[in-house]
Amino acid sequence: MDKTTLVASSDMSLTLGLALMIGTGVIFLIIAFLIRNNLVRTTHDFIISNRKVGLGFGVGSVISVWTWAMAVMMSTAMTYQWGLSGLFWFVVPNGLAVMAMVPLAKILRKKMPNGYTISEFAFNRFNKSKLAAGVVTVTMIFGILLEILINLKGTSVVMSTIFPIGWQMATILTVVVVLAYSYFGGLWTSVMTGTINTWMITVPAALVVVFVFGMIDGGASAVFETVKASDASNLSIFEADAAAGFGITLAFGLLAATVADQTFWQKVWAIKPDQVGRTFLWAGALFYPIPICLGMLGLVGLGYGLTGSDFGGDIVAVGPYVVSHIGLPTILIIAYVLAILAACYSTIDGASSALSSIVAVDIVKRFIPNVKESKLFYITKLSMFVGGIISAVIVLAGADFTTLVLTTYALKTSILLPLVLAIIWTRTTTLGFVGGISLAILIGMPLREFYGELVGTFSILFISGATVIITGLINNTEYDMDELEKTTAQTPIQSSGK
Repeated sequence: MDKTTLVASSDMSLTLGLALMIGTGVIFLIIAFLIRNNLVRTTHDFIISNRKVGLGFGVGSVISVWTWAMAVMMSTAMTYQWGLSGLFWFVVPNGLAVMAMVPLAKILRKKMPNGYTISEFAFNRFNKSKLAAGVVTVTMIFGILLEILINLKGTSVVMSTIFPIGWQMATILTVVVVLAYSYFGGLWTSVMTGTINTWMITVPAALVVVFVFGMIDGGASAVFETVKASDASNLSIFEADAAAGFGITLAFGLLAATVADQTFWQKVWAIKPDQVGRTFLWAGALFYPIPICLGMLGLVGLGYGLTGSDFGGDIVAVGPYVVSHIGLPTILIIAYVLAILAACYSTIDGASSALSSIVAVDIVKRFIPNVKESKLFYITKLSMFVGGIISAVIVLAGADFTTLVLTTYALKTSILLPLVLAIIWTRTTTLGFVGGISLAILIGMPLREFYGELVGTFSILFISGATVIITGLINNTEYDMDELEKTTAQTPIQSSGK
């Protein structure tokens, strides 16, 4: 396997790249118009789909928002960096993180059937505490912005690697395209386009990887033999360096990325009650083939002996580089690009929709309860644009993709145990909840910075969890979870829509 044989495809023009980005958005914009005209009349419809999302659209939409730039690009990058150990530590926790939502989702959907956001849960769970709700709201908004900018970064890396498109132009165009169609349909648009995107990701990805191996003399066997000859440890799935370097941190981060993310909780309250558990179970299981498949491109990169200088320095570019340089037919390169665009677009519109629900429920209605429905509707929509613009500015500042991902997960890990305990342990107190999250960020994040990912992750988990448990044991009072249904029996959004 000689990397000098890798030559950029001459068919990947600026015009083609722009056409793919804009064309995909135009198709989704047409769908969004149809959705708006038939399904969206109020803010309630816009942010919660009238709680009528079924199993099929539910599974598709959950897979699509979970199959973001990280899943389709970082799986390749981690395999390239750590070998099969990297792929193992990336893939296994991913599906489990989605399935971990099942018991928590079933509890809250039963106890709080009229809910909208996880911040709303914190507000009611901790006796109308604006402090507890505020901490969760800020954490959720920050996490959503990071999700958007990570996928903007992913899109810019792919488009600038395969096409002669500046990454800055790709970033700006992605924001414009996604927010244009998301604006009209909200969660309904995210759910339906997300389901389409799931098919756009899975089928093309499988075909592309099969043909990539087919372009190599000797096929997959040649790749494995070459990688083994270079460094046999790259074919082991139990290398400790991969676990310590990113695997353990990522595992907890992935769990936090679902449990502590309004993107998923929004769907918990939008899906039909009897389908919530099945939706997250199937979504987690059916997600696995995607990163496993695309991760194999990382082994191809190792087999060819590619270095950072070959693809611009950012290791997430190794997959796009291989696909666009190995000699695939133009149609397959286009299929790969569409798969990446589908992954990034669906997560950005899903995160934007989640942001709109937080703004409507946890900010506007909480502090301006008598706001008119028409004004609330437009403020909710406007919040999506504000989030997109902020994220784009951060990406344009030149942030590194892998650093963004790990920082996002570290921050979300700080809320993981306090939130889980608030749902399942009735003795969780307001002081423990807020204190656990705050101390984990104030102490754990600096420890992560000085002592690395592994020490930082365990510090964040220990500090947040111990604070909740100690304060709960000292306080010795219990919260009646049945109160949740009473406090949210008449939700503010529904009232304004009447």
